Amino acid sequence: MTNADRRLLWHGMLVVVLGLVVGFGIPAFANPRMGVAAHVGALMNGMLVVLFGLLWPHLRLAERWRRAAFSTAIFSAYANTAALTLAAAFGTSRMTPLAGAGHAGSGLQEAVVDVLLVAGAVATLAAAGLVLAGLGRRA
Repeated sequence: MTNADRRLLWHGMLVVVLGLVVGFGIPAFANPRMGVAAHVGALMNGMLVVLFGLLWPHLRLAERWRRAAFSTAIFSAYANTAALTLAAAFGTSRMTPLAGAGHAGSGLQEAVVDVLLVAGAVATLAAAGLVLAGLGRRA
């Protein structure tokens, strides 16, 4: 196991633990329904990073693309988890109308959640694309 594999596994499990902790706070959030979404989203984001760590030894990517995949994978997990947790705490709903129905945050709160959700989504797509490309290359 390389250092990158272990770091991806560690960060992925940390995000899973954070998601479990978020689950305890669901009743205290301004929007408990979004709290459930934050809890489940963190668990899924953490498990995705764990999966990337398990796939890491099988990637065939140039070093700069490996660094990009690693960085975007970790960033995406934390950005998505933070965005969903803040959306639950602030009660924002602009980017999450189904889970946020009936709630609204201030303009600044909505903007912070929006930026984190978009950045996290783009980073997740980039990391997954790079991992997929690295798995598709032949030795």
